[in-house]
Amino acid sequence: MKELKGIHHVTAITSSAEKIYEFFTYVLGLRLVKKTINQDDIKTYHLYFTDDVGSPGTDMTFFDFPGIPKGVHGTNEISKTSFRVPNDEALEYWVKRFDKYEVKHQGIQQQFGKKILPFVDFDNQAYQLISDEANEGVESGTPWKKGPIPLEFAITGLGPIHVRTSYFDYFKEVLEKVFVMREVAQENAFHLFEMGEGGNGAQVIVEYNTVLPQARQGYGSVHHTAFRVDNREDLEAWKQRLHNFKLPNSGYVERYYFGSLYTNVAPSILFELATDGPGFMGDEPYETLGEKLSLPPFFEEKREQIEKLVRPIDTVRSTKHFEKEYL
Repeated sequence: MKELKGIHHVTAITSSAEKIYEFFTYVLGLRLVKKTINQDDIKTYHLYFTDDVGSPGTDMTFFDFPGIPKGVHGTNEISKTSFRVPNDEALEYWVKRFDKYEVKHQGIQQQFGKKILPFVDFDNQAYQLISDEANEGVESGTPWKKGPIPLEFAITGLGPIHVRTSYFDYFKEVLEKVFVMREVAQENAFHLFEMGEGGNGAQVIVEYNTVLPQARQGYGSVHHTAFRVDNREDLEAWKQRLHNFKLPNSGYVERYYFGSLYTNVAPSILFELATDGPGFMGDEPYETLGEKLSLPPFFEEKREQIEKLVRPIDTVRSTKHFEKEYL
């Protein structure tokens, strides 16, 4: 059984597919590479924002479940998503950008020797930018070449995933014994775990917290996070490992763009293991990724029904020119 390679994607819940598209495209400068549906709830959009070419480890995705209440942040949740930027200088650019676009942020800080810039979106979904300066380990992706952000400052992929838990001893044991992660540092209540080659693209930061109330999932919260494996053979080996540890799991799930395996590792914390391929480039040309409603072949016969259930969203960018915004 091979070790996990790093972070694959994070999936969160938004109050508005339209607003999250605008925020990620025009403010954060990530590329929408796939506009599709939640395969388990076909009336719900599933939007995939990545680097320029949809690389594994760069992917933040969103559901927009109709009628879902606002989430409540607290303990026992995947509490924050990180995005990697090339260096410390890039964070200075993003402070000015967030001020310009009135994005709430907490200024540049430091954690585990890396500079970070925490911020939230319109749903109070929590994120941070993290500097890759002097970072070693899993390589990041390629910034969206035609997006609005100067490439030397642009987001290149996902950084450490933050988890808040009141069951730290149990959670540590699961990360180390089941998922073969290793604790490499501690700062007060925060514990840094790594997998695979390590570095910003292969880390989980766990906060031990028994003070906050129980989190409640809803819009503005994370639904699950996924970690990378090479292929289905590796996924099957991990499925057997989960069985050996008596962790209930979904078994293999075909998502078309990748294969998946899900397991609830702790109260309100859902992990997924996902294959690096086939990826997002197979059913649309590079130039127009994410502009049309894409459906896996096993949903094509329901296209007419699905198109009546999900409202149209204009995501055409190939006809637009983005000036790089230097601030």
